[in-house]
Amino acid sequence: MTRVCVIGLGYIGLPIAALAAGRGMRVFGVDVDGAVVAGLNAGRSHLPEPELDGLVGRVVAEGMLTAHAAPQPADVFVIAVPTPLAEGRRPMLAHVHVALRALAPVLVPGNLVILESTSPVGTTAGLGQMLAGLRPDLRIPGLADGADIALAYCPERVLPGRILAELVGNDRCVGGITPACAAAAAGFYERFVRGEVLRCDAATAELVKLTENAFRDVNIAFANEISLVAERAGVDVWELIRLANRHPRVNILQPGPGVGGHCIAVDPWFIVDAAPEEARLIRMAREVNDHKAVHVRAQVAAAARAMPGAPITCFGLAFKPDVADLRESPALEIARGLAAEFPGRVVAVEPHVAAVPGLELLGLAAGLERAGIFVLLVDHAAFRAVGRERLVGRFVVDTRGAWRGLSGK
Repeated sequence: MTRVCVIGLGYIGLPIAALAAGRGMRVFGVDVDGAVVAGLNAGRSHLPEPELDGLVGRVVAEGMLTAHAAPQPADVFVIAVPTPLAEGRRPMLAHVHVALRALAPVLVPGNLVILESTSPVGTTAGLGQMLAGLRPDLRIPGLADGADIALAYCPERVLPGRILAELVGNDRCVGGITPACAAAAAGFYERFVRGEVLRCDAATAELVKLTENAFRDVNIAFANEISLVAERAGVDVWELIRLANRHPRVNILQPGPGVGGHCIAVDPWFIVDAAPEEARLIRMAREVNDHKAVHVRAQVAAAARAMPGAPITCFGLAFKPDVADLRESPALEIARGLAAEFPGRVVAVEPHVAAVPGLELLGLAAGLERAGIFVLLVDHAAFRAVGRERLVGRFVVDTRGAWRGLSGK
């Protein structure tokens, strides 16, 4: 039976661990959060992801998945820890390095180590160099012939709310330090991935991940910039985009209050950090999307100053519709900024989250009863279903186009 040790039980690590366990592999999950470890061993997922809790409960009950505070001996090691931005928007790889140091003592010849965390180009090769220093008794791929272990990189391609389905159904790009490493990692993923598993070198796979998210960021930035141009021209941007997209070779995305999530709002900076002179468009796209949240907040603040004492109700705090994920959310940034600027006037409606520090939350019905300023920041299904009669008499700032025609002007 293949033994798998997954280090980091977040939005990627835990689903991978559960899927592997469900395919007959013995999985050891590792996390520094004691509450996560205890909950998992009790058969509970800490993530609000559809179907994950049921799968976790089943594989834990079957004894195929257990959680631990430290890496356990295994055949395959998967590192899925955060790689956030540090000061100056530089990639922070400290968690990856800590994970590698933790697993190094239990490595034996024949092991496979896979990095899943989003990383700058060259990170996987750098881990090989680290391992050479940590375990001089092992022959490391890329540094010695006849390597004792395999080392590879495989980025995730998932959408929150559909993580399990996409981990199984999407194509995967597996990059090895050597072709043999890529083949070993591909063999692991092919046990639970129905999409095509594509092999390449590690550096290419690292840049593939960053390129995918930078591409999306640039296209969203175009839509957000056009929304600002349309606003200045007095044109309905939603109608503008609908008509422009009738061109057979035009497909403009929908604008919003900015860009959030753990990937698109972060990953392009990895490219900018590595190639600042070349990545001019990518940098500008990030700046455009970050500025959109500033613009929306200023727009609402101007209305609030023109309507002294008027209540402000923010609809939606998640980074995208119909999920509870608040990571890098521009909606949350806007709501918190308004609450700080206009104390006592701001509440939020977020049906997917029970509580948010620093913000008062109301249910949808109570939120719609308030007067004053309505700010639509996330087009959750519940908000799209709101009858237009419920919005009459409010000053509406609509960043998503779901309440069109009630712009407050």
